Amino acid sequence: MGLAKLNELYKTVIIDHAQFPRHKGELADPTGEKCLKNPTCGDVIKVSVVVKDGQINDVAFDGSGCTISQASASLMTTVLIGKDVKTARKLILAFSKLISGDEIDDEDEELLGDAAIVGTVAEFPTRIKCAALAWHAMDEVLNEEGSGASD
Repeated sequence: MGLAKLNELYKTVIIDHAQFPRHKGELADPTGEKCLKNPTCGDVIKVSVVVKDGQINDVAFDGSGCTISQASASLMTTVLIGKDVKTARKLILAFSKLISGDEIDDEDEELLGDAAIVGTVAEFPTRIKCAALAWHAMDEVLNEEGSGASD
């Protein structure tokens, strides 16, 4: 795909998810929650998850921040709902590599779907923390004891 087309796709996806976020709000009875703040720019994201029998049944996020942080959180929810915890952890790692400018395998890129487009943020180092905030929160939720997220 040409660079101009990729940039246009990036803008379209980011703006769509920022203006019309998916799964934004609170979950009634989450099995785990984590709120993180990016002190550099003031983004605040709270991630809530429902995990049962090693499966992510629901994810929601709330908070405020820049377009990239909000869009990335929205994209994360669409990617991780329905995944087992092991796959979710693998995708969180793949996303982290991608936004750091590292390559990931084709299978992970396909599973990330539109979220893989956020990988172009690697060209803008000051925006990496914005893109990663919700994903870091989700990783912490899945690693916390008592979240129902054990493998």
